[in-house]
Amino acid sequence: MFKGTQKVLLAACIAAGFSALASADYSTYDDAQALMDEMVAEHKFDRAELQVLFKSADKKQSILDAIARPAEKRLEWKDYRKIFVTESRTKKGVDFWAKHKETLARAEKELGVPAEVIVAIIGVETRYGQHAGSYRVIDALSTLAFDYPKRAKFFRKELKQFLLLTHEQKQDPLTLKGSYAGAMGYGQFMPSSFRAYAIDFDGDGIADIWNNPVDAIGSVANYFKAHHWNYGDPVVTRTRVTASYDAELLSTNLKPTVSYGQLASSGYTALIPIDDDTKVLPMRLEGVQGAEFWLGLHNFYVITRYNRSQMYSLAVHQLSQAIKVDADSVNATSAQKQY
Repeated sequence: MFKGTQKVLLAACIAAGFSALASADYSTYDDAQALMDEMVAEHKFDRAELQVLFKSADKKQSILDAIARPAEKRLEWKDYRKIFVTESRTKKGVDFWAKHKETLARAEKELGVPAEVIVAIIGVETRYGQHAGSYRVIDALSTLAFDYPKRAKFFRKELKQFLLLTHEQKQDPLTLKGSYAGAMGYGQFMPSSFRAYAIDFDGDGIADIWNNPVDAIGSVANYFKAHHWNYGDPVVTRTRVTASYDAELLSTNLKPTVSYGQLASSGYTALIPIDDDTKVLPMRLEGVQGAEFWLGLHNFYVITRYNRSQMYSLAVHQLSQAIKVDADSVNATSAQKQY
């Protein structure tokens, strides 16, 4: 046990340790220096301003802890689903749809993405804009670009895109907030996705996914359009398997590569009609009642372009269907009352 002065000294050492961790001077890091060189040479940024920016960025251990344990890697489907496909999230989705009915209808018509899918993405990502992240984006991206070697290359690229984005949008890079990975706004776009897919959907001259749900809706729809969503096509289906099914055909990947005809002759039977030459993704997930077998189709793969996870894609799809059912019920009840 520590007593008196020993306790004081221990507390001071601990505080100093945490302070040093949080105030890592990224402006002195070799990788940060190299990035500043690029931004000055390629994009005419002011080096002194970049120096101040990276000196102001804080290293966050909580970010490193969070990215090391994403839900998609540590949970089974039965537990993952409980987080995102809930009565509360469904009800809030119906409310969000009702509030932005005209915008969602226009996005569906002009960009070819169902309203319920757009709503579900925003619901899974931020609970319809309520939880868009509390980390400064500059802290998140700097921490991961310079102190997370496993994916430093990816986050260094995103940090560069963030600097370009804030310059183009005339935003203060020290004030914008997002997730622990640096994703921003209603739909949680990474900076590269923002620059590639965010659109000004209300015509005010600014693509604002942070505070403008109209732009956020249009931007999510535009993302799916750019990744070739096929309007009207199914997303995923349950499949029955025989006792002698070929388990080696099951995949933990994301892209459908096996023809349904091959699966059908190997012990799998889809619960919806599928042409034999259609490429599918056979999956086995651990549900509440035990093993669940699914076949992901092209649109399932498109959802994984947003987050590279089978469980994420299935959760978005199931939430979208729950929202649509409830929204249709509300609309039918309202129509009956008017009649």
